[in-house]
Amino acid sequence: MNRIPFGAAMAALASCSVAFPVMAASPEEARLLGSDREEAQYQSYMPFTRVLGASGIVSGSLAESATQARVPPAAMVEAIAALGTAIDLERDLRKGDRFYVRYERTFTAAGNPIGIGKVMWAELRTEAKGIVSIHRFRTGKPVVERFYLSTGQAATAPELRLPLQNIAVSSGFGLRADPFDQPGRNWGPALRPNGRGAGGPPPSPLSTVTVPTTPPAFGASFPGFKPIGAKGAARSGGTTLMMHDGVDLAADMGAPIQAAGDGVVIGAEPKGGYGNWIEIEHDGASAGPFEGFRRPSKLMTVYGHLSAFAPGIAPGTRVKQGDVIGYVGSTGRSTGPHLHFEILNNGKPTNPMINGALRPEQLRGGELERFKKTMARDLQEREREAGSI
Repeated sequence: MNRIPFGAAMAALASCSVAFPVMAASPEEARLLGSDREEAQYQSYMPFTRVLGASGIVSGSLAESATQARVPPAAMVEAIAALGTAIDLERDLRKGDRFYVRYERTFTAAGNPIGIGKVMWAELRTEAKGIVSIHRFRTGKPVVERFYLSTGQAATAPELRLPLQNIAVSSGFGLRADPFDQPGRNWGPALRPNGRGAGGPPPSPLSTVTVPTTPPAFGASFPGFKPIGAKGAARSGGTTLMMHDGVDLAADMGAPIQAAGDGVVIGAEPKGGYGNWIEIEHDGASAGPFEGFRRPSKLMTVYGHLSAFAPGIAPGTRVKQGDVIGYVGSTGRSTGPHLHFEILNNGKPTNPMINGALRPEQLRGGELERFKKTMARDLQEREREAGSI
């Protein structure tokens, strides 16, 4: 048997031209093994961000007008809510008013938009309210980004609001004369469980006397003031003074009571002098700014003397700000139809009329100065653009 030398065999093989078929990768193979075009594909989708300005004249709603100016509709939702804290967009915004919106949008290399975009600042020039503007700003402690008005006030709704549509304070927070210990009042031989006299209609809650709006320290210089042993009570000129832990809001019998903020009902039942009583623990609410950041605290609101609870209100029920939770009444120790309303900060009663949670956040100090610089840069950018208002 003749053997071909190995070297000659390799030389002969090298001189041959062998054609192998080239097979296209299936989609499944490309998914598992990758593609030699991956880099080109990645580059074609490489995103970039642009900041754009749009201006226009209001015709119809602000949302419709901004869409006509090619502002992404979804990006305007947050901005419209922020502007709505400073101006009534249905009543005060009129045809012919002008607007400017500066927004951020991400695109692919091919120019296709990605995501919904983000409004950086916006301005309305209105006939009814003059110029109203909002600017996105990031605070430091904790790091929070939200819209602020040009005054430095947060363009967000307060965490809490008063629980009645119409507010008339009939008795304030602090020491007050006991409404059941007023000279000349004839309550009859006995008080019923709801606090009313045995005969005749109850007196108006507006006749309740408030001594100070802020209680003095016991033993402080307060004419005729003498502690009488019971916590929160004292004698002044023969009149019993008692600590009033909330405010009384005068209202018609049966008027709807609204939840002051988002939260969970932790109590809804008859409760002694409160009568029909509700307590709500609020989600993430705080008492107000402290040294540049929000003071961590637990806020609860209390509602007393209700005539009835709203359907479904019970411990564990989650409510939203503005939900009807009950109706004004005169149950418990009450001199007439009204709502007793309290705000508890970590369990301690605070004056509802000056509580920080009822006011929008206000930038101060160094953060206010940083915000003013941000606002100045925003205005300079708008001035450099052609066709802006």
